[in-house]
Amino acid sequence: MQNSPLRFTKTDAALSVDELERYADGWFLSGDIDQHSQATLDIRRLVVNKLLWYLRQKECRECGTHELRQFLAYLTHGHKEPGGRWGNPQQTRPVRPRTVHTYHGHLRTLFRWIVTEGVLEASPMERIPVPTSREDQIQPFTQAQVKALLTAAKRGRYPRRDEAILLFLLDTGVRASELCGLRIKDVDLSGRRAVVLGKGNKHRTVYFSKATGKAMWSYLKDDEQEPEEALFQSERSDRLTRSGLLQLMERLGQAAKIEAARCSPHTFRHTFAVEFLRAGGNVFSLQQILGHTSLHMTNKYVALAQADIENQHRQFSPVERLKGRKS
Repeated sequence: MQNSPLRFTKTDAALSVDELERYADGWFLSGDIDQHSQATLDIRRLVVNKLLWYLRQKECRECGTHELRQFLAYLTHGHKEPGGRWGNPQQTRPVRPRTVHTYHGHLRTLFRWIVTEGVLEASPMERIPVPTSREDQIQPFTQAQVKALLTAAKRGRYPRRDEAILLFLLDTGVRASELCGLRIKDVDLSGRRAVVLGKGNKHRTVYFSKATGKAMWSYLKDDEQEPEEALFQSERSDRLTRSGLLQLMERLGQAAKIEAARCSPHTFRHTFAVEFLRAGGNVFSLQQILGHTSLHMTNKYVALAQADIENQHRQFSPVERLKGRKS
């Protein structure tokens, strides 16, 4: 009677760096087979690539609980290091708590998948508590800040592309991943609309103004594009990634000398939502435009817009003005 082949399992909840890279490739493939969205696959690759960069930069031979804790600490404090986080001199600002939470979640999912593959008996992430992720303090751009960013975009290396990106973000409130995923065929310039792929692989239509349409036409008019090509491209003429978009926002924010607000695509999303409500937009329409599955998040913008209205009333109360008082 032949004995079945033995399958050895690591019991120390750690992988060599090369093993980690190999199994991560299998995880990416598994996600592709399971038809996860391109945005999910992209963020998975980003997280793993950053982890591998860190491990090799620190000359780690393996990746276990200790190394993962150190990596998450570096993610939080790496902007303080000489040369910036990831060795990028432009990465000198702290990340949001939500970013650390996102990295933790994807790494936990990766190592749980590795455990199900029979490679490890236990995940090294299980002993690392989920980081606290406080709600974002919504602080939209002011009109002056938006104008400063547009001026900075027009003075950059790719003025037409960058102006089109800023106006599209401001006019539609799309997420960073949704903007980066746009293809030429997804945009109807004559109808001033675009179809974006949002969370949960759900498509929705967003609309933009004549001014935004004009900026996008100016950006596209000189080159022949194939329908499947990315709408917004990087310097290497491939698809602009979410990471590339974030870096672009940081560069423009520094050029525009914006310090009071975080310069990111998400701040444009906040700005769109609040301005939409201030102008009298319907909260249910806003929910659909932003791709929210419930009104929970949308109502946060409602609260901010109402606070703005209250402040305006206190400043310009007709009765107070009639009595000659300052509100």
